[in-house]
Amino acid sequence: MASKKIKIEGSKEKATQGEGKPELLRVEVGGLRTKSFQLSVGALEQALLAEFPAADAEEWDRTGLLVGDPAAPVRAVAVALDPTVSAIDAAADAGANVLVTHHPAYLTPPTSFQPASSPALNSGAVVYRAIQRGVALMNFHTALDVSARAQRMLPGMLGLSLRGVVEPKAGCVEKGYGQLCAPAEKMTLGQLAARCTSVFGRAPRVWGSFDRAVRAVVTCTGSAGPTGRAALAAGADVLVAGEVKYHDALDLSQAGMAVIDLGHDTSELPFCGVLAASVRDAGVPDELVAVVSQRDRWSYPEAVRV
Repeated sequence: MASKKIKIEGSKEKATQGEGKPELLRVEVGGLRTKSFQLSVGALEQALLAEFPAADAEEWDRTGLLVGDPAAPVRAVAVALDPTVSAIDAAADAGANVLVTHHPAYLTPPTSFQPASSPALNSGAVVYRAIQRGVALMNFHTALDVSARAQRMLPGMLGLSLRGVVEPKAGCVEKGYGQLCAPAEKMTLGQLAARCTSVFGRAPRVWGSFDRAVRAVVTCTGSAGPTGRAALAAGADVLVAGEVKYHDALDLSQAGMAVIDLGHDTSELPFCGVLAASVRDAGVPDELVAVVSQRDRWSYPEAVRV
């Protein structure tokens, strides 16, 4: 495969260990360099399932290889949060024939498979594009959410000490939803919110008094759902989550807990670094792993006037 050298911004394991802003690889131009190695798509899937077992996923979820030939050799791997048509194109253009994502291409199987230009745009268009470009799709969603590695991610990035899991998986206290944490020093809600802004490069929404003392924090990637009430029961002063519904936030506030809403995608983009590290651990050479940037999809104008 003839290719230009890809520009890659480092995505080492330190991206999940609290050493500053999450560092995500970016596919910008050209292709991934070739290197001789032997690993099938199915073998890569099995290696990742060993770390993020399908048995740990919610019963409604999709886990592992959804599109592609398990017997096909892995040439290179791209990683992304979402398996979009543009992410598939970025992966293929860079020379990757596998796209590993956090979110699945679909939960309910598509009823049609048509190009993205079709008026009937749905998840079938993603599957269509993946087959058209020869890119296998595999994902690790709730199995990654509850993993031991995920428990360390947000606390590490925010400089918080992990104390436990507020919604542990049955039979495993190290896996589950919601990480109970403590700050290393005295901290207010405003200071914690400012740290979130510094780490994620984007200001969160905050519900609560900025002067409030923070002694116990529960972190949660993605949608908080029932984790909010579990955080309240655990005695947390604040819930830091990717997404909190309005009425849930209202109830938590009235019960005495503050809320920091990071944004669903903002809270989960660092999972790309986790998945990239796991792909490398599975035997894919470092120079054949890249992360498709999906960071800048929202805009936050200070004021909108008509």
